[in-house]
Parts: sequence; structure tokens; C-alpha cells
Amino acid sequence: MGMQRVAVACGALALCLALSTATNPGFVVRITQAGLDYAQQQGIAILEKELAQLKLPDFSGKSGALHYSLSRLRIPTFRLPHSRITPISNVGLQVSISNASVELNGNCWVKFLFIRGPGSFDLKVENISIKFILRLGSDTTGKPTISTSDCSAHASKVGLRFSGKLAWFYNTFKKTAMSLLQKHLETMVCDSVAKSVQNKLQKQVQTLPVTVRIDDKIGINYSLVTPPRATAQSLDLDLKGEFYSLAHRSPVPFSPLPLAFPSDHERMVYFGASSYFFNTAGIAYHEAGALVFEITEAMIPKDAKFSLNTSVFSAFIPQLEEKYPNMPMKFRLSAPTAPFLTIGEGGISFQPIVDAQAYAILPNSSLAPLFLLSLTGNVSAVINVRSGRIVGSLDVGRIRLSLKDSAVGTFQVQFLQSIMNFLTSSVLLPHLNGRLDEGFPLPLLDRIQLSNILVRFHQNFLLLGADVRFQPQG
Repeated sequence: MGMQRVAVACGALALCLALSTATNPGFVVRITQAGLDYAQQQGIAILEKELAQLKLPDFSGKSGALHYSLSRLRIPTFRLPHSRITPISNVGLQVSISNASVELNGNCWVKFLFIRGPGSFDLKVENISIKFILRLGSDTTGKPTISTSDCSAHASKVGLRFSGKLAWFYNTFKKTAMSLLQKHLETMVCDSVAKSVQNKLQKQVQTLPVTVRIDDKIGINYSLVTPPRATAQSLDLDLKGEFYSLAHRSPVPFSPLPLAFPSDHERMVYFGASSYFFNTAGIAYHEAGALVFEITEAMIPKDAKFSLNTSVFSAFIPQLEEKYPNMPMKFRLSAPTAPFLTIGEGGISFQPIVDAQAYAILPNSSLAPLFLLSLTGNVSAVINVRSGRIVGSLDVGRIRLSLKDSAVGTFQVQFLQSIMNFLTSSVLLPHLNGRLDEGFPLPLLDRIQLSNILVRFHQNFLLLGADVRFQPQG
């Protein structure tokens, strides 16, 4: 009884450890049945072309007193008219091909007792069924891997015709020849499938980016946290989905929440970008010191008829005119903490805190600190997808001000409300939106184009849906 309790306790501990170390993805890619069907069509077209271009080796053998050899084998046509791909939970993807047909011709030579001589043949095999499993995994770098297993090929209808002076003789062992050629062909098909998957499909899936460099400061980690997972209706890829600073890579102080992915299947592929994904962007840019922006006179639109100098601000802060009369000014905006956003069914929103340090630019170009403001306000985001990239724009509501420090005495910050609203909307926001319009790349294989974009917001994540088009090489 005591040992039984120990076993139960150990089992519970192991379960707790497994749950505690389980990693939720920050980004999920789901390929629906429609997407798998499209991928299968593209793959079968490539396989059909490769099978038709196979260079078959000569081979020879003997059966009793009969010696034979086949040479200059050629496949004029290989058709794979009907195929289906089916996700099988915890296994992978099953590919089934039916009603395939192939034509094969070549030269033959036989020797049987005192009879010997050359000839040629034409083989037609129909009603070929092919089945194989695509097994999915991941390598040590987090890239997906794919291989074949359990391949079988069987033909139910075989036709063989010999030509040449000894055709009458070849026909005497026609049944043996058909069985031999059929078995050789069935083996060749499975070998060709394995080679095509290894040489074509494996290379293509390995183009899924594990890390993407955004600029000279930031990258995105798109590595798989678990091997691709097949379910009854889709194929899911759970990705790390984490921005990081190239110079100061450090652990994120919070973990991604589970994504309650909907069962949508209108599009070929869906991308689930969690709030964790976006919030790590804020942390990475903050750690990299990239959330700093300066506003100077030269950046203000010419038609604004606004001058950034102490004369303008002295109307609200009299001490400025006394200490720094009619001097140019600049603002240095920075985030004291990384911004933290939330995603709900209403969209993306956050309330960033920005420090705005005002300076007077002295005649010798040195800076004299004037006052430090804290700015905050409601910010919302509009998200879209363009050219395989997540793009967006921000909209800022009314800004709230507070005075954190001043070298020119106290003053009523509400008098600066309209000026700071103007500087934010006319200078800061266009700069941020210009950067967001460049976007961040989605985790896509090479030569994949997206269309028919769908954007939906769910609790804690953004759902992007799209149809896919594969662009073959030139």
C-alpha cells in the first residue's frame, strides 16, 4: 500500500512538471483542409512531372534457364488524376492516389537455351493506387521536417506488347515479364516518392523562417515549439512567436496564454498572433533603446505655422523668457517602460506612457533641460496584411499630461495640452505609422503569396485568414 502511494505521488509530480514546462505558442499557423488540398495539388503536379522524367537504369536477371536484360527504359507518360490528402491525428498526413496510369517502353534481350535475340516492348499499367504517409517533425533549430513512410503501390491492370522478330518467343513468357515489370515499377514509384519528398518538399518546408531580422535592432523568433500537429481537420504549427533585441536578448518576464483558436475553415491558412507576440515587440524595442524619438523645428509641417521655441512656450511658462529668451527648443520622447497592449473582440488597444523632456538649444548647440512631462492616452490600432507582412496604423485619443520635473518653476500643464496634441498628431504619429506601414513579415514558405485576407479579433489574439497561391520558380 505504501509503495502504491509513492507511485501515485510520483505520477502526480511528473504530471505537474510536464504541465509546468509545457510551452504555449506565441504564434500559431493553421493549414485547413482547403489549404492541404491546394498543397496536395501542387505537390502531385510536381511528382507527376518528376515521374515522367525519370531516367530508369538498365537491369538484367534470370529465371531458371531464361536470361534477360532490359535497357533504354523510358516513360512517355505518367498520370496521377485522382489524389487526396488527409490529416491523421498524431501521425501526419496520408496521401492517397488512385486510378494512376503509366506507359513504359524500352529494349529487351533474352537468351533461352539456343534461342537468343533482341526486341522491344511497350508496357501500359493502369488502375495504380499509391498510398504513403508524410511524417512531420522538427529539427534542433525549430525548423519543420518531413519524410515518407508506409508507402505502397499496386496496379490491377497491366498490358504488355512485344515487338521484333522474336516477338512470338517473348510472348511465351509474357506473364512472367508483366509480373517482373509491374513489381519493378511499383518499387520505383515508392522510391521516387521518397526522393521527391526529400529533394523537393523537404527543401521547401525548410524555407519556413526560424528567425527573421526586422532591422539592425530587432528580430522575430518563429521556431517551432513542438513538431507540427495534425488533427482531423487541419495541420497546426505552434511557433515561439517572440520579438527579441539583437543586442540584449533576455527572457520575457511573462508567458503566452493558451489560444482558443476558432474552428474557421473559410480560408486555406490562418495565423493566430497572440497578445504575447505583440507585447514582446514592445519589450524588444524598449530593451534595444529604440523607443526614443526627438522632435525638432525641422520636423514640423511647414503649413502648420508653428515655431518650436521658447517664445511660444513663454506665454504659458514666463520663466522661459527670462532664462532662455527666443531660443529654439526640442523634445526628446522616450518610454520609461515597455508598452503593454490588450487584444479583445473590439480590437487592439493600449495606454502607453511617454516621457517628454523639453530642452532649450543654446547658442553653442548644447542643451539646457527645461521640464519633463509624462504623457498618456488611449491608443487603438488598425491591422491588415500586405505582401505577406502584418501592417498597421495607430490612432491616438486625447493626451493626458502631468509634470514630472521642471527647471523653470511650476506651471499649469493643461495650458500645453493643445501644443502636445499637435506635436503628437502631426509629428510623432506619422513617424510611427510610417514604420508600421513597412510591417513585419509573417512566417511564410518561399514563393507563397496571400490573397483574400480576413482580419478578426479574439480574446488575447489576432486572427488573420488568407488563401494561398504558390508561385513556381521561373
